[in-house]
Amino acid sequence: MTDQATGAHHPQPRARNGGPSSASVSVEHVTGAQSLIRSLEEVGADTVFGIPGGAILPAYDPMMDSTRVRHILVRHEQGAGHAAEGYAQATGKVGVCMATSGPGATNLVTPIADAHMDSVPIVAITGQVASAAIGTDAFQEADICGITMPITKHNFLVTKAEDIPRTIAEAFHIASTGRPGPVLVDIAKDALQARTTFSWPPSHDLPGYRPVTKPHAKQIREAAKLITQASRPVLYVGGGVLKAGATAELKVLAELTGAPVTTTLMALGAFPDSHPLHVGMPGMHGAVTAVTALQKADLIVALGARFDDRVTGKLESFAPHAKIVHADIDPAEIGKNRVADVPIVGDAREVLADLVQAVQAEHTEGHVGDYSAWWNDLNRWRETYPLGYDQPGDGTLSPQQVIQRIGQLAPEDTIFAAGVGQHQMWAAHFIEYEKPSTWLNSGGAGTMGYAVPAAMGAKAGQPDRTVWAIDGDGCFQMTNQELTTCALNNIPIKVAIINNGALGMVRQWQTLFYNQRYSNTVLHAGDGSGSGPTGGTRVPDFVKLAEAMGCVAMRCESPDELDAVIAKANAVNDRPVVIDFIVHEDAQVWPMVAAGTSNDEVMAARDVRPDFGDSADD
Repeated sequence: MTDQATGAHHPQPRARNGGPSSASVSVEHVTGAQSLIRSLEEVGADTVFGIPGGAILPAYDPMMDSTRVRHILVRHEQGAGHAAEGYAQATGKVGVCMATSGPGATNLVTPIADAHMDSVPIVAITGQVASAAIGTDAFQEADICGITMPITKHNFLVTKAEDIPRTIAEAFHIASTGRPGPVLVDIAKDALQARTTFSWPPSHDLPGYRPVTKPHAKQIREAAKLITQASRPVLYVGGGVLKAGATAELKVLAELTGAPVTTTLMALGAFPDSHPLHVGMPGMHGAVTAVTALQKADLIVALGARFDDRVTGKLESFAPHAKIVHADIDPAEIGKNRVADVPIVGDAREVLADLVQAVQAEHTEGHVGDYSAWWNDLNRWRETYPLGYDQPGDGTLSPQQVIQRIGQLAPEDTIFAAGVGQHQMWAAHFIEYEKPSTWLNSGGAGTMGYAVPAAMGAKAGQPDRTVWAIDGDGCFQMTNQELTTCALNNIPIKVAIINNGALGMVRQWQTLFYNQRYSNTVLHAGDGSGSGPTGGTRVPDFVKLAEAMGCVAMRCESPDELDAVIAKANAVNDRPVVIDFIVHEDAQVWPMVAAGTSNDEVMAARDVRPDFGDSADD
């Protein structure tokens, strides 16, 4: 078993280590395939996204008879994987995807890698050629366990029918405990076909897997002392706080200390955007105040965050005056990128609860931090360098305005899923996230094509909530076939295509760093040079394409139409809705820290370097 990660905190029903205690064990005579479906039912899986094929076909026959497991037939295995991710992130449960051997399994590699980077609990079940044929280069054979070993928490190759229940129970346990992540279960076709007995709950033993959830009391006390002694502390909140269901505890700690809170791209919604202690999202395209707060802090309390390069910028120059308290469920993350003065291994919810008590004890002894001068600086930066955007001078649509209005007009508790690129950053900045599990995106891997299938999975798991996918025209063309899946399976998501006719973020870099040489980023040009058809010619025509897949489709090109079109989309709840927003192609994402540079070089806008009055601030 790999020791890379340790995981999620709201596991589905599962067998405990050592098997049953007081529950009676029922035994049935079944095939391995029937045993697989029964196991999925028992661990609480209610939705599977997948596509059948030869090696996995035996499992599809008994799934037809299940009243507890819903199978959603996707159009591409990548869609199945991202849908499982969206389902998991929206529900807090383990997402499940299924594919056949060979190309079916390898098409799952991208979403598995995505889930691994973002610590999303999914179980991917793949068929494999018959055990006697493994290693012979049989038809549709691929060593999917070998291929995915670096990008899974663990994976299993099952060649005996009697091992299926135990393996499924272990897979769900590993995926959903400690630091969450993807687990792959590869099952040989003859194991699915063989006769066996099914008993539940199974006995299982995972001697190498013991996630530490309870933090060390001494480290907690040290962290509390540093918090009350600091002059410029920052709570640096990562996605682990959401995974741990620790948002209530975070709010208590923040309000108790009065320290500023910054939430990473993966943590949006962990702390209300509107809260006065929230200073924004840090990172390459983070808010100026958030980036600068980390850079000038004398104490950073990192909670379920991993000092990612997109947050730190040039690592050697990151937060040079700060002591580091680093709390994480995964001990491998602590000290990996930045040495921790106080390392804390533990579940974020337990860490935060203990920190609250320790800080209260410090306050009782008269040790209370004074951050008034710090907040004077932070508030000055917030007022001087707020997030904003310019309206295009030619009367066309601003992409930031489109996304902002979608957020403002969306029903309460709407879930937003974003693709990757400019629209992702604008959605992070201009939609307010007040609650957990309302923001889904591909953070670590940056996977184009994530949004539509992830939104599909979220809507399947949360059918009573509105789900908007904010997608770019480049991302949309990678996985839009899953709109057919949505239309046929009563999954009425809403999709906003932010259509600037280009691979926007790459084009922005070409504008800034490649002398405006737009090599192969113009999507409406046949040769990628920008010399192809433009204007009234749309290839593809997203409205016609969406209608062909069973969706309601609209196009919006004017700010005057914006609110009415969004309202119309919000009113449609029986089919998917797609809106093609034709936006200005030159809009850019700001603020920005150029790749490889120090966060000290953050630019508030193009050619606008903030003035922080460094001599006074340090």
